[in-house]
Amino acid sequence: MGSRHLNEPASVENCLNQPQATELYKSTVLRLLGALEHGGFIRKVSDGQYAIGHQPLRLATLYQRSFQVGPVIEPLLQQLSRELGETASFYVRQDDHRLVLYRVEPSRSVRVSIRVGEEFAIDKGASGKVLLAFTETQDPRWQEIRDQLWAVSFGERDPETASASVPVFDSFGELQGALTLSGPKGRFDVPAVIHTALATLLDSARRATVALGGKGSRYDASIAGLAQTPAIAGASENRQREHGLMPCWPT
Repeated sequence: MGSRHLNEPASVENCLNQPQATELYKSTVLRLLGALEHGGFIRKVSDGQYAIGHQPLRLATLYQRSFQVGPVIEPLLQQLSRELGETASFYVRQDDHRLVLYRVEPSRSVRVSIRVGEEFAIDKGASGKVLLAFTETQDPRWQEIRDQLWAVSFGERDPETASASVPVFDSFGELQGALTLSGPKGRFDVPAVIHTALATLLDSARRATVALGGKGSRYDASIAGLAQTPAIAGASENRQREHGLMPCWPT
C-alpha cells in the first residue's frame, strides 16, 4: 500500500479484498493499518475509511526546519511575490528531482500555482538548471549559469509558464537552494520584466546568503552585468536562444 494510494480516503474493505494491490495477507494489512493509525500516519474517517493522519505534516515541518533557511527565505519570498506579482518559491535538490521547499503565491488570478512538497524533473525549468549547475560543478553544460549566477526558462516544464532562478549559498559556499520567480510566459516575454525579476532575485539571494553567513560580494558582478545580456537588452527570441537564455530544444 504505497503512499500514492492515500491521496484520497481508502476503505479497509478495498485493501483486504484486493490482495494483489498490496501482495500482503489480510492479517498483515490489518496489522499494518493498526500500526499506522497508532503512529498518527493515518486516521479513520467514516465507514471504515482511512485518510492521512497528522504525523506526515509534523514530519514535513521537521524536514523544512532541517534546512535551517526558513526564517531567512520565507520573508524574502513574501517580498518578492508582493513586489513583482508572481509566484516566488525556493527549491532544493532531491535526488533527480527538484522539490518545492517554500513558496508564496500572488493575489492576482492568473498565476503559476505550485504546492510545497511538489517534485518536478530537475532537468527542466530555471530552478533545475541552477540546482544542477551548483551540485554537478564539473559538468561543462552549466558553466555559463555558474558564471552569471542565474538561469531563465521559457515553457520547458509547462508551455504556458516561464521562470527565473538564482542560487543561495551558506557560510561554506555550499548551495542551499534555488530562489525562483515563475509566472505566465506572456508576462515574462518583456525584456524589462526579465531584467527586473533577475535583478530583484539576485539582490534577494545576496541578502539570503549574507544572512546565512556567506559572501554577498559574489553576486556583485552578476548584478552589474545584467544590462549587458541580450535578453535584457531587448534581443529577439533567436538571439536569446543563441546565447543560451532560452532552451534550444522543443518545449
